[in-house]
Amino acid sequence: MKRILTCRWLVAVLAASGGCQLAMASAMALPATQHVGPVTFVSGGVGLDESQALKEAMHNYPLVLEFAGRTSDGNKYLADVPVRIFDAHGKAILETSARGPFLLVSLPAGRYTVAASYGEKTEQRSVNVLPNGHVHQLFLWQM
Repeated sequence: MKRILTCRWLVAVLAASGGCQLAMASAMALPATQHVGPVTFVSGGVGLDESQALKEAMHNYPLVLEFAGRTSDGNKYLADVPVRIFDAHGKAILETSARGPFLLVSLPAGRYTVAASYGEKTEQRSVNVLPNGHVHQLFLWQM
């Protein structure tokens, strides 16, 4: 009986350490955080590891933007999407190019306008970021 308990304990320890290694691998795959004024953001998602790391980090950011193109074969993630975020007074508070299909943004609570472009088409969205909320916007262009 003691041997069975020891084996179960060993399996539990190994599983836990594997989970820690997986969490560390995800954190290592997360692109570098960038700062512009009061805005903190991270973008990317090209490659499976980076994409998974960003998906796991989404809950830490009040605004998540996702970029894809609709084709006859289904939706495809997009990269190098120019993005501008304006505050309620129309002042640009972030101008960047998303390095992959995900842009995770941490910014003060408030009302914002997000403009994202692909090719010659620009889409705009109004978003209301709450102090403890989470907004996820998908920008989907016909290709």
